[in-house]
Amino acid sequence: QVQLVESGGGLVQPGGSLRLSCATSGTIFSIGTMGWYRQAPGKEREWVAAIDSSLITTYADSVKGRFTIARDYYKDTTYLRMSSLKPEDTAVYYCNLVPPSKYWGQGTQVTVSS
Repeated sequence: QVQLVESGGGLVQPGGSLRLSCATSGTIFSIGTMGWYRQAPGKEREWVAAIDSSLITTYADSVKGRFTIARDYYKDTTYLRMSSLKPEDTAVYYCNLVPPSKYWGQGTQVTVSS
């Protein structure tokens, strides 16, 4: 069964930090490049970060230097450590392959507000 389950979101003040987790099941996720995406209200979903099978990471310019993506193969889990959060980081965050598969989880809401 193919499944993605995101967790770890919440309400945080500007400048704060959060760590998101994405637990996956399904072979396609264990061997491909995994990524995080986000969708803010009224906007299209955008790519945020990626990590390939060699653990090489890439980031969107808007989060470079503030976000860190990691993966644990043994736990089939991908993480996104977010620091120095800004109000414009407010969005629902999703994980998926890069490029994305047809499977999406429910996402986890991140709200950055004072």
